[in-house]
Amino acid sequence: MNKPSLLWCGIVTLALVAALGGCAPADAPKTTEAEPPARPPGSYHVYVTNERSDDVSIIDSVTNEVVATVQLGKRPRGIHASPDGQTIYVALSGTPIGGPNVDESKLPPADKKADGIGVFDVKTRKLVKVISGGSDPEEFDLSKDGSKLFTSNEDTGEASVVDIAMGTVLETLKVGEEPEGVNTSPDGKFVYVTSEQDGEVFVIDTEAHKVVKSIKVGNRPRSVGFFPDGKKAYVTNENDGTLAIIDTVKHAKIGEIALGKSGVIKPMKVILSTDGKTAYVSTGRGKQLFMIDTATDKVIGMPIEVGERPWGIALSPDGKFLYTANGPSNDVSVVDLSTNTVIKKIMAGSSPWGVLVVQP
Repeated sequence: MNKPSLLWCGIVTLALVAALGGCAPADAPKTTEAEPPARPPGSYHVYVTNERSDDVSIIDSVTNEVVATVQLGKRPRGIHASPDGQTIYVALSGTPIGGPNVDESKLPPADKKADGIGVFDVKTRKLVKVISGGSDPEEFDLSKDGSKLFTSNEDTGEASVVDIAMGTVLETLKVGEEPEGVNTSPDGKFVYVTSEQDGEVFVIDTEAHKVVKSIKVGNRPRSVGFFPDGKKAYVTNENDGTLAIIDTVKHAKIGEIALGKSGVIKPMKVILSTDGKTAYVSTGRGKQLFMIDTATDKVIGMPIEVGERPWGIALSPDGKFLYTANGPSNDVSVVDLSTNTVIKKIMAGSSPWGVLVVQP
């Protein structure tokens, strides 16, 4: 029997290859990963620092549910985003939690190695590194170009200027005792730092890295909210139950708004709407959210009962919802501002403190 010719074998082989669709790797069917479903227009995430569980809760605005919890480091409090929203910075501290009715002499020593500013990547949801933020950083804000941080160093009565790229402290400035709130003016020229113990706001020149003035505002000031045009600001005075009104051109107090009886209503955090027409104030042990008409510097309507000791607050990008961090009850309240009602309480970690809204 004659063997098939090599030519014939080649023809048969080619025919089989063609029939099977080719055998070269380049011609093989390619598998692709399914694209994640598109998020609804206007959706966002809410990031909540939990002071006692050392983590951040990430809430999806579509479901109003926690979709992830990520460990950060000791005692996360202040939280802010980079200008492009791709990076989140969180103040971390190894100083034990004190507060009212706590004998701080009986607390364990501070773990200074835990102090710093956590750098969190929004896309991967991972803490990528911790940079220096001075001693016991509590709050901070960014420079207008996003290259520097200005932090309050609670235990040393100082404010630090941090170079983000280098991860180092450039300057340390003396401010009043127990500094807390830190806010950059809309034009980026000044940073206001509140001193709880001294009852003052210290004004820092962001270019010169110098304290240029201090403003007496009231008892135990906690936070600053600048108006969008940068001409005025409100400062919460916790122990007075008031907001100080600041002329930020002259860096001077020009008035005061009474929210309620001091010792009962304790203003904590103040933020303004994007258009600057309304200010929102959390009141800690007062359990309420106040709204202020900024044109008249008067309280609007009745305060909203939001939860146990609301501290950090943030607005949705469209201004329709407000979120409050309620420390003792470990939850976050969602306030519908069209009806001024709490529509949901979301369980977070232990002692939620700061709130940040980030839209992709």
